[in-house]
Amino acid sequence: QVQLVESGGGLVQAGGSLRLSCATPGRTFSASAMAWFRQAPGKDRECVAAISWTGATTYYGDSVKGRFTISRDNAVITVYLQMNSLKPEDTAVYYCAADSKRRYSGSAYSAESEYDHWGQGTQVTVSS
Repeated sequence: QVQLVESGGGLVQAGGSLRLSCATPGRTFSASAMAWFRQAPGKDRECVAAISWTGATTYYGDSVKGRFTISRDNAVITVYLQMNSLKPEDTAVYYCAADSKRRYSGSAYSAESEYDHWGQGTQVTVSS
């Protein structure tokens, strides 16, 4: 299976910022919706943000609206998650996901079941 590779996680103080990147090999996902999910210990995985293949449509979870920004660069098929004003409750493993089943869809999907390719995750820890 094609591998998604996340980077940019780490330890940051509350109020700080981090930028996550998700690199994909070749051009497999050039026309795919992509998303960032996160999973905190003892909690279900939740969609943080999603983006359509052109970047024209985005979705944000309620807990991150106004603080996080998802974007993509289709020249290098990389998706980014800029995280500002981080809070301790943002601490989680963050996963990149891609939908290879539908190409050229204008939607940004928030359901985990919509995605069939996943990265291995990157840890984000926000200290208070």
